[in-house]
Amino acid sequence: MKSPSVMSSPGQTLASDPGRQAFLLLRTVFTVAPIVFGLDKFTNLLTDWTMYLAPVATAVVPLPAQTIMYIVGVVEVAAGIAVAVRPRFGSMLVAVWLLGIIINLLVLGSFLDIALRDFGLLVGALALNRLSQRNSRRP
Repeated sequence: MKSPSVMSSPGQTLASDPGRQAFLLLRTVFTVAPIVFGLDKFTNLLTDWTMYLAPVATAVVPLPAQTIMYIVGVVEVAAGIAVAVRPRFGSMLVAVWLLGIIINLLVLGSFLDIALRDFGLLVGALALNRLSQRNSRRP
């Protein structure tokens, strides 16, 4: 005889599976946040994003800081979409992107608190990657 958990409906399975809940929570956050922050690179409503760019970036890439932020915005929107469509790939893209942001902030020598926060987000993106490997096998 099958156990009640095996015979449960898909909705009940989600309610009783903390791993699936964690996967969906992380997938949602790492979809929405990069898209919102990426779009804000074009409006600067949340903050002036150029203040977070290390001067060495504009020395290496001979573009104005705001133009670099436009490129960053496009990459962030693409990363968010990638997490939504292919969380296993998208989560690694977000993790690598966050590593780049952390390195930029460390080179800048300011905003170390944000670098630490982004390290926590990087770990969350890696956790999503691990969970997506488990959840990608489900229907």
